[in-house]
Amino acid sequence: MNQDLSGQMNNGEFLKYVKHDEIDYVKWDKCINEAPNSRVYALSWFLDRTAVYWNSLVWGDYDFVMPLPVKRKFGISYLFQPVYCQQLGIFPSPPAEISRKFYQKIEEKFSYADIQLNVENIPLNDMKGISFSLRNNFLLHTSTGYRNLNSGYSENTRRNVVRAGKNRLNYVEGIPQKDFLAFKMKNPAAKLSRQNFQNLKSIIAYSLHKGFGEIIGVYSPENNLCAAAFFCRWKNRMIYLNAVSNDEGKELRAMFFLIDRLLKNAADKNLILDFEGSMVPGIARFFQGFGAMPEVYSRMQINRLPRAIKWMKGMKG
Repeated sequence: MNQDLSGQMNNGEFLKYVKHDEIDYVKWDKCINEAPNSRVYALSWFLDRTAVYWNSLVWGDYDFVMPLPVKRKFGISYLFQPVYCQQLGIFPSPPAEISRKFYQKIEEKFSYADIQLNVENIPLNDMKGISFSLRNNFLLHTSTGYRNLNSGYSENTRRNVVRAGKNRLNYVEGIPQKDFLAFKMKNPAAKLSRQNFQNLKSIIAYSLHKGFGEIIGVYSPENNLCAAAFFCRWKNRMIYLNAVSNDEGKELRAMFFLIDRLLKNAADKNLILDFEGSMVPGIARFFQGFGAMPEVYSRMQINRLPRAIKWMKGMKG
């Protein structure tokens, strides 16, 4: 630890609660971009499209930062985890002593919080009034080459990939955003709230415009779109941010085909396919079937709501 940082540990003035309109976006994005634990979710453009309104905790001159997505309900301001933001937390990941000050500041300002930290943040289980629980993400490193990747497939996944390969499917990169969104809207299982749909639309549009987003589709022999996925590229990560498959796609094993073909194209490259994990067993098995390995991050919860309203539901984002 450098001497300057060590000298700041006990100085509460180095940690400030900064409201949205006071955040220096240039310094903020520089901090996120240079952090070893950098995540696209914490960049200002991404937060503006998911959290919409977010405040922050800032240590020093943006040496460490933490986005705080805020909503208000029943007259109470609370922290929530926005849809499409798997991991937020503190950037870069600080020593435990500084992490503690961040968590304490949150507890001072909010009586309710349900947020997710990033994989490098330290859960401090000795903090009274704050609970931490573990969640899974799934990652697959593509640098080993396709033969090694394929050897890591489960028997079920390999069988489904072989079946999909016999279905005369077409793998297409760069399908239009409008086609992806229209396809998503037609699939009842993938229906989103109006706000979440608009947020997704904005994320995709910005990502495609800046060149780090891509939509990949799979078409049936009759040239019908039957599966598609939107990937957001950030540094060496390809994030499986949103995907959809209709009944025909499921029958044709189109999503197995899509991921397998993606891995063929990405093999031998220094990339990480970030599946964004899932606590749903069936979805987790799909990711693990391709050889993806779990990484663990923490969910942080605070609930000091008055007894009279603790029973009320709907505090999550």
